[in-house]
Amino acid sequence: MSAGDNGFILICAALVFFMTPGLAFFYGGLVRRKNVVNTMMACAGIMGLSVVLWVVCGFSLAFGADHGGVIGGFEYIFLNGLSFEEALDYAPSLSSLTFVVFQMMFAMITPALITGAVAGRMRYRALFLFIALWSLVVYYPMAHMVWGSGGFLAELGAVDFAGGNVVHISSGISGLVLAIILGRRTGMGHTSYRVHNIPFVFLGAAILWFGWFGFNAGSALGANGLAAHAFLTTALASGAALLTWMLIDVIKDGKPTLVGASTGLVVGLVAITPGAGFVPVWAALIIGAVVSPICYFMMNFLKKKLKIDDALDAFGCHGIGGIWGGIATGLFARSDINPVAQWNGLVYGETKLFVAQLISIVVTIAVAVVGTLVCVGITRIFTKLRVEHKDELLGLDTTQHGEQAYPSFNGLD
Repeated sequence: MSAGDNGFILICAALVFFMTPGLAFFYGGLVRRKNVVNTMMACAGIMGLSVVLWVVCGFSLAFGADHGGVIGGFEYIFLNGLSFEEALDYAPSLSSLTFVVFQMMFAMITPALITGAVAGRMRYRALFLFIALWSLVVYYPMAHMVWGSGGFLAELGAVDFAGGNVVHISSGISGLVLAIILGRRTGMGHTSYRVHNIPFVFLGAAILWFGWFGFNAGSALGANGLAAHAFLTTALASGAALLTWMLIDVIKDGKPTLVGASTGLVVGLVAITPGAGFVPVWAALIIGAVVSPICYFMMNFLKKKLKIDDALDAFGCHGIGGIWGGIATGLFARSDINPVAQWNGLVYGETKLFVAQLISIVVTIAVAVVGTLVCVGITRIFTKLRVEHKDELLGLDTTQHGEQAYPSFNGLD
């Protein structure tokens, strides 16, 4: 084992952990002020739940012995059999517990992304139960299929450096399905829904950007050149996406916006995630520049046309951005950058990787849709999904938690 690699990955794990509080600020700033506590509490509850589930069974199901290419075994329940003095085959230079901790933070941020789609109208107890079930039914199997030894999508030849399929497409698609099932917020289409705290939005986006360097660079699983490469492609793609979104704002409305810039940098981060350690630096510029108009169209035109209330655009950012990132990896990846990619991308005249990427995206969508429907069905046995109409009008901060973010504010908004 390497002391340098262990130290680097533990720091990266802490950076990824910090992303979930960052997401809480990002989402919290976007909602109405009567729902900010509830929105941030959704992330807070998941932080505790995900750690416990990961230690109890999550790591074992994701990275245990393969069963059918879909799920791991039970040999690591409660981390049984793992020692900080020994390494796993996944990362020979790391203590097994370093690898456990790093992957645990991915299992934390991923279900938290879903909460943006249902903001302002889902019962907290229903959300909490749904996330617990979703982690078991969707996240752990997806992590095994993509990253686990013997996983179906890994054996197919598909690549996902830091979570395009596992994190973003799965959560974005699940958020979309859940938003459709819950229905639109009261007054949607008739009442103005304004961003209530723009500084919160940028603070959250900046924390996400900061943590994302650990998210992507740490996925090299060592303090090495590949980590530096992933760091650079991550910075370039997110910077390009930020600038492109600003340009779209200027073209459409005559002025750039801080919310737009914040959203742009986030979708750029999403898009580069699957390919950060596979694509050349110049390709990162293209990936980031292209993702903003794609996601902008989804959020501002297609969503309204379909009348889907994905409240904070979990699908528009993470689902669509992740799909583009997976496709772009199939276009631009090079095996000489990272030999985990068995073939080069489509732009170099090879088709196998591109086809494998498309198949992996379709499989991820199918698993997310079916898994979400199963989790919803089980959750409904124990509780209603949606809050009562009067509770939605009063706000979920008071009705779900008995707290107010701004106690001096009285009334409806």
